[in-house]
Amino acid sequence: MTVQAEVAAVAAANNPVPPSRLGLRYNASGFLPEAGNTVVCHLDRSNPAHKAVLAARAAIQALPGAENLLFTHEDSLHMTIFEGVIETRRSPDAWPDGMDVMAPVEEISLKLKDRLTGFTPPPAFQVSLTALRPGGLNLDGATQADRKAMRAWRDALTGPFGFRHSNHDTYRFHMTFAYILDWLPDDLVPAWEEALQTIQDDLIRAAPVIPLVPPAFCSFADMNAFPEILVLGN
Repeated sequence: MTVQAEVAAVAAANNPVPPSRLGLRYNASGFLPEAGNTVVCHLDRSNPAHKAVLAARAAIQALPGAENLLFTHEDSLHMTIFEGVIETRRSPDAWPDGMDVMAPVEEISLKLKDRLTGFTPPPAFQVSLTALRPGGLNLDGATQADRKAMRAWRDALTGPFGFRHSNHDTYRFHMTFAYILDWLPDDLVPAWEEALQTIQDDLIRAAPVIPLVPPAFCSFADMNAFPEILVLGN
C-alpha cells in the first residue's frame, strides 16, 4: 500500500466506529495486560541503521495529531514472524493442538519451549520497508529469496505450535510503532500524507535493509516488552 492509502485507513472520515482494540489491548492511559507468546525478530540495536528506524518513529511522534496514537516503548520494536497464543484469543486456529484451551499462558509457553527445542530453522532473511503507515512500518523480504524464506518460517512454525491462523497465508509483516487511540482528524490528512512520504523516503535511503536480530520465541505481558525465551534462528 502507498503512504496515502495508509493515512486514509486511519482518517476519521473513513472510520465511523472506534478502533477495534481500544479498551481491550490498550486505552488512553496505556497498555492493558494481555499475556501471550510469539516468534519475533527484534530491531538490531547493534546495527547503526537502527537509528534511522528510531528517527522515523520520532518524526511521526512530532507530527500534529500524534497524540491520537499510543506509542509502544522503543525497546519493544520488532517484526512478528508467527503469532503464538494470546490469553484473549483461545480459538482452534490460535491455540496449540492437544493443549488445554483454559490453561494459563505461562504453562503453554513452557510446553511450546519444549516443542521448539531442536527446531530446525529455515534460511535467514533480510527485510525492507514496503510502506510507512502512521502506526509503523510495513515490511517484506528484501529479495524474492528473502520473501520465500519468511514464508518458510511461518509454515515451519505451524508444526511445533500446533495451529495455523486463518490469515496464515495473507499475513502482512510489519513493525508496530503505535496503536490508534482516535482516528486522524480529516483536516490533518494532507499534512500527514506529505510528512510520511518524506519520512519514508528518508528511511529507505538511510536503511535500505531494516536491521533485525534472528527470530526468537518470546513472551509478553502487554505490548511494551517481548523478552526472549529461546533464540530460533542463526
